[in-house]
Order: sequence, then structure tokens, then C-alpha cells
Amino acid sequence: MSSRRWLLADQLGPHFLDDAAQPVLLVEARELFRRRPMHRQKAHLLLSALRHRAAELGDRALLVRADTFRQALARVDGPVEVCHPPSRAGLAFARSVPGLTVLPPRGFLVRREDFAAWADADRRGPLRVSDFYRWARREHGVFEGPPGRVPRRPRRGDGGGLVAPAPPPIVEDDIDAEVRAELDRWEGDGVRFLGRDGPRRYPATHAEADARLRHFVAHRLPDYGRYQEVMSAGDPLLTHSVLSSSFNLGLLDPAQAVRAAEGAWRDGTASLSAVEPFIRGLLGWREFLWQLYWYVEPGHRGTEWLAATEPLPDWFAGLDADAVEARCLADVLAGVRDRAWAHHAQRLLVLGNYALQRGWRPTELADWFRNCFVDGTEWVMNATVIGMSQYADLGRIDTRPYAVDGRYVDELSDYCTGCRYQPETTLGDLACPYTGGFDAFLHRNRDRLAADARLVAELAERDDPQLRDAVLAQEDKRGSSPP
Repeated sequence: MSSRRWLLADQLGPHFLDDAAQPVLLVEARELFRRRPMHRQKAHLLLSALRHRAAELGDRALLVRADTFRQALARVDGPVEVCHPPSRAGLAFARSVPGLTVLPPRGFLVRREDFAAWADADRRGPLRVSDFYRWARREHGVFEGPPGRVPRRPRRGDGGGLVAPAPPPIVEDDIDAEVRAELDRWEGDGVRFLGRDGPRRYPATHAEADARLRHFVAHRLPDYGRYQEVMSAGDPLLTHSVLSSSFNLGLLDPAQAVRAAEGAWRDGTASLSAVEPFIRGLLGWREFLWQLYWYVEPGHRGTEWLAATEPLPDWFAGLDADAVEARCLADVLAGVRDRAWAHHAQRLLVLGNYALQRGWRPTELADWFRNCFVDGTEWVMNATVIGMSQYADLGRIDTRPYAVDGRYVDELSDYCTGCRYQPETTLGDLACPYTGGFDAFLHRNRDRLAADARLVAELAERDDPQLRDAVLAQEDKRGSSPP
């Protein structure tokens, strides 16, 4: 008898099946939604994607709805197999189920054993994504050979601003209506969700995700390098693909996405400076985070290297953007509330930077990102939030804390125009909370930052006891109140 392939909620693309006849198991476990509050739009996307996959597979698929995964598996006759789960807890559960065969991981470009061989090699210093990316690029032959000739791109819009057509729309169907009605019933039964409901904004099928990827490569990738760090209150999308949830649901194969982007470089429709940052995000960062999650034991959780012991305030945890006056933080927090998404610069420079400056607990922040973002997963958020953003992992992910002041935010965004705060002001009613917060962060952590030349130089510029005391008193007074 052929084994039935259990497709988890991050394994919903065609590359997780071996042939067109293999029977499939899909499971909806309500415990996942009861266990901790999740953004309403994330919950909708998960259920919609599972049910759409079941509808695509037709009679081949068995969709089981139960309170727990163990209850669901008990209802299935015959042998069952599953590709490597995405979390340590998931893997431990799979290995505890009698008769369940655990297959190697799929949906990533580097084998675990190859990463371990690279990581175990002699080197100076800790593992770094830049070194890994160079190795992975060589291993996969990316950017080998000459590129096509990239034509001069015309100025876009008034003053050279970005103009790009909207991506293919997401059209809700009867499955989405069924999911929304069920989530309404769950809320009536006491299941709590975060954020606001809204129309489904993100792909729930491979076809939807593939259409979005093709559109991105054709229309937004050519300007990606130029706009990837830009933040704008008027355009949350800019040149971003917004496909992170599609990769994390397994709807897209990252290997195919890398080759599609590389193809734009080869045929001359996009330059290396545009294509390389996108490929580095998949073959570099995404792959590195997945591999590091399994290579390093669970030391990312609970490490508090900096002075970070404050709990997340209620206004932040509850996505109360209306309580915030700082324009950048209000806009990004509203984006999380209304769309369950923000791009990487907003996550690092606005959300993570604010938390880092105020010493919020990194593990709580990582859980918040995982629950509030449509693409939130443990293996991503532990490393990027606890490691890169909050620098609470003793430098395993990044070489320095990701802390900047309001002037840097101003350089990369249009947020400061029209904001009541002034990015160059450190003290007083008009003081930018990021600028004053950055100074206070440096003073509170001065002994721990002695090895970072940039931050030591920043501290030297602020080496005035009176100014230091005034800044610390101001930020202590601000406390956990919304800025």
C-alpha cells in the first residue's frame, strides 16, 4: 500500500509530492489557534491554503478536522509519511507517533548535512550569513557566466519616483467565505485573534503565488535594489514581492524563484544590483536562518545579552497604532494591525529598533512577530528578532545591535515629514523618541558595546554627563507609554 503523504501547512506546493497519484493527508488542528492569539488574517490564510489544497487534490486528499494532530492521525488508516516538520516541537511530535515516517526536509536549497560540513569547517570568528551566501552561490552556480545587456531604465514618474502596476489581485471564493464564517464562530466561542480581519491579501494557492512571482520579476524586480530599504507612508508595497508567506507555506519553491530572478539578469531585463539583493534574501538569509535553527541548539531562546528585561507594553502587544503619535511607528504598527505584514526595513528600523532601545524582552518580541505577521514562523523569528534585531544571541546572527536614531529613519523614509517629533532633536517635547532612545540605549549598554567601533564612536560624541543624565531621565519618564 502506498503511504499517504501528510502535507503540513508549510508544505502545500507541488514540490512536496512525488507523483500525481500519491494519496494525501491534510489536517486542521484547532489547538493551534487556541494555544496562543494569532493575527486574524494569518489564521484565515492558513485555513484557506489548507482547504484550497484539498480542493485541488480532490479525491486524492483526506482533510481531517480535529482538536489535535494526534486525534487526526488516529483516524487515518494505513501508513503515513511526512516531510521534515518546520519546528523542533513539530519534529519531536512526529517522531513520537508510532508508524509515522519522517522524510528529509524539502523546500530549501541546501541539505542539512552540507550546511553542517560548511559550518564545521575551520574559520575565524562565528558563522556569518555573508560567508554562507558566497559558499551557497558557488555551490548552486548562481550568477555564473555573462549577464545580458541591461538597457538604461527611464525615469519613473515625477522626479524619478517608483511607478509599477499593481500585482495580480487576490479574488476570494467560497472557501474563503467558509473560512471567515468559521473564524467568526470560533471568536464567538472564545478563541482570541489579534489585528483586524480583512480581505485575503496573500496567495493561498500555488497558482496565485506563481502569478505574483512572475509579476514581481517582470515589473518590480528591476527597481528592487534601489527601493528595498525605502519606507513610505504612502506605499507599503514599493518594490517588495510580498511573497514571504508564500515561501513559508511552501506554495513556492525557492529554487525556482532564484532561477526566475537570475533569468531576469541573464536576459538583461534587470541589473545585478537589483537581482542580487532578492536572491541573497532567499539563498542567503532565508536558507541561513533555516539551517542555523537546526544546527544550533535552542540557545536563541532566553539569552539576554543586553539590558533587555522589560515586558512588551499593552499598546504594542495589542497593535494599538492609534495611541502612537510618532508617525513611523504609528504607520508600521497600523500595517501590522491591518495587513499582518511590513517589509524588512520597517521590521528592523522601526519595530525592532524601538524595542531594542527600550530593553523589551527579546523572546516576547519574537513571539509577537511570529503571532502577528502572516509569514511568522519560529525558525525565522527566533534568529531574526532575537538575534539580528535585538542582538540577544551573543552575536550568532549579526555583528552588532541593530540600533539607529531618528535621523537614520529620516534618511530612508518620508515618515518624518509631518511628524510632531524632530529627528535631529534629542531632548524636549519635540525630541524624536528614536533619537533620544538611541542615546539612552548607548549609555545603558556602554560596557557591553565596547567592542563595536561604530557605537563606541557614537558614545564618544555623547560623552557629556549632564546630557547623559537628562536623556536617561527623559526616557525613563517616557517608560512604556506610547510615543
